[in-house]
Amino acid sequence: MDQYKTPKRPLIVYFAIFILAIFLFNMLLMPLLTRTPETTYDDFLSKLEAGQVKVVQMSRDTEEILFQTEEDGKTRIYSLGQMEDGTALTQRLEGSGVKFGAVIPQQPSMLGSILSWLLPIVVMLLGSQLLFRSLQKRMGGPNSMQFGKSSAKVYVSAQTGIRFADVAGEDEAKEALGEIVDFLHNPDKYKEIGAAMPKGALLVGPPGTGKTLLAKAVAGEADVPFFSISGSDFVEMFVGMGAARVRDLFKQAQEKAPCIVFIDEIDTIGKKRDGGGMTGNDEREQTLNQLLTEMDGFSSDKGVVILAATNRPESLDPALLRPGRFDRRVPVELPDLQGREAILRVHARKVKLAPEADLHATALATAGASGAELANIINEAALHAVRLERKAISQADLDEAVETVIAGYQRKGAVIPEKQKRIVAYHEIGHALVAARQSDSAPVHKITIVPRTSGALGYTMQVEQEETVLMSREEAFNKIATFTGGRSAEELVFGTYTTGASNDIEQATKLARAMVARLGMSERFDMTALETVGSKYLGGDASLTCSEQTAAQVDQEVIALIKSAHRKALGILEENRAKLDELASFLLERETITGEEFMEILNSPAQ
Repeated sequence: MDQYKTPKRPLIVYFAIFILAIFLFNMLLMPLLTRTPETTYDDFLSKLEAGQVKVVQMSRDTEEILFQTEEDGKTRIYSLGQMEDGTALTQRLEGSGVKFGAVIPQQPSMLGSILSWLLPIVVMLLGSQLLFRSLQKRMGGPNSMQFGKSSAKVYVSAQTGIRFADVAGEDEAKEALGEIVDFLHNPDKYKEIGAAMPKGALLVGPPGTGKTLLAKAVAGEADVPFFSISGSDFVEMFVGMGAARVRDLFKQAQEKAPCIVFIDEIDTIGKKRDGGGMTGNDEREQTLNQLLTEMDGFSSDKGVVILAATNRPESLDPALLRPGRFDRRVPVELPDLQGREAILRVHARKVKLAPEADLHATALATAGASGAELANIINEAALHAVRLERKAISQADLDEAVETVIAGYQRKGAVIPEKQKRIVAYHEIGHALVAARQSDSAPVHKITIVPRTSGALGYTMQVEQEETVLMSREEAFNKIATFTGGRSAEELVFGTYTTGASNDIEQATKLARAMVARLGMSERFDMTALETVGSKYLGGDASLTCSEQTAAQVDQEVIALIKSAHRKALGILEENRAKLDELASFLLERETITGEEFMEILNSPAQ
C-alpha cells in the first residue's frame, strides 16, 4: 500500500513565516524586555523629600514622568503618570535641587528602525548559510548540489607553465602529439590540403609514465585553455548527473575554443557495455552514451581536442575507439636507458649535483622504472644529502636513493641474531656467486645484509652494462638458477631451509611458468600460447587458456625447469665452496660490499 506523502511547501511560505516572526518579536517581545518599572505619585514625592531622587524627566507626549534614584548605593529608574499640578511639582523640584526638565519630542530614528528589522534577518541568513555549508560538506563537498555542473579544472598556460622540454623519455609520444599543437597553431595549413585533425587522442601506458604531464605539455605548447577532469568525477550520487556533467563540460569547451579537454582514467566511464540484466550499470552506460554523442556532435575544426589517458585499454568500449572519436592511440611506455637518463637530467635541474654524480650509472641501475619513480629517486637523493649535511648530491646519495625506492629505508636499529645473520650472508653470496659463474647473467653491482623496511634482510643487486630488449632461453634459465642460488647456499652450508627464499621462489616460479606457457621456450609445447595476461600495464595476473590435462602438464614442465636450475646452482656452489666461505666471512665483517670487491675476491687465488 502506497503511503501518502505530504507535499513540500514552497520557499515563499517559509519566508513569510520568518518575516511574521520578526514582526511579532519587535511588536510584542521588545516592549516587554525594555519596560521601565512603574510606581505611584505619593511614592515619588516621598522619595523626593527623602533626597533619593537625582534626575527627573517629564514627557508631554506620553504624559509620563521618569525619575532616577539612589537607594542603598544603587541607581534605579521609575516611571509614573503626570498629575495636573505641574507648576507645584516644578516648584518642589526647584526647592529640592533636583535636575529636571522636559523631554524634547523626537522623531523615531530611521537607522534604529532599519536595524531593528534588518539585524535579525542578517543573523538568520548567516546562520542558515553556515548550516547549509555544514550539510554540503557531509553530502560530498561544494559540488554535491551542482547536479549538472561539470567539476573540470581549467588551466591556462600561465598556470601550468609546462612545455615539451619538461617532458623527457617519450620522444615518440611528443612527436605524435606535436601535430595536434601544430594544428591548433596553424589550422589553415591542414584545411588547405583537406586534412582533418583527429578529434581525440588516447594516451595508453603504465602508471607514472607521464600521461597527464604530456597532456598539460600539449596545452602549454598550444597556449590554449586546458580542461582537466577525472573519469570518476562524472558519476557520483544521483542518476543522470554523469550525462549532465558531460554535456556541461563540452558546452564550456566549445565556449572557450580552441582548447584541450583531458579526461584522466577514462576507463572509469568507458568500460565495455554488457548485455544488460542484473550486472548492467545504467548510470555508467548513460554517461558513456552521452560522451559518444558529444564527441560526434562537434567538429575538430572548432579547435576542441579531446585527450584521454588510461592504463586499461583492453577494457574500453569499441565504440569509443573507432575512427571519428579517439582515432589516435599514443603509447606512453616505460622509458628505455636513454629515456631514463633524460628524465633524470630534467629532474636534476632543480637540485645541485656534485661533479662525480653519474646519472648514466643511475639510469642503468633503474631498469623498468617509470618517470614518477625516477623523479622520486632524485628527490630521495636530495633528502639523503641534506640528512648527511652535504651541499650537493653525490653518487653515493643517488645509489642510496635507488636502493631506498627498490627495497625501502635501512633498518639501522634492527637486531638480528648472529646465527641468522650468518645464514643471510651465505644466502646473498649464494645469489652473487651463481650469477658470477654463469655466462649470460648481469654483473653483480652490490651485496648487502643490512635489513630494509620492505622486509628484506639483505639483497644482491645486479646491473646490466647495457640496455637489453630481448631475453634468450639461456638467459631466462640462468636467471632462475640465480634465484635458487640463495636457498642452495643454505642447503649446502647449513643443511636446512629458511623462510628467506620466499620471494626468490615466487620470482623463479613466475619466470618458469612464463617460459613454458607464454614465451614458447618449452620443447614439449613448442610455440603454443597457453595463458593470457590481463591488464598488462597494471601487472595483471596470467590465466591459463587450456584444458585441465594440459594445465597439469604445464605444472610438470615448470617444476622440472625449476629443479634443473636448482641442481645447476648447487653444482656451482659445490665447485666454489672455498670462495663461498671466504666471501660470506668478508660480507659478515663489512655488511655491504661492492661488485668490484666481490669480483676481486672471487678471482683471487684461494687462501
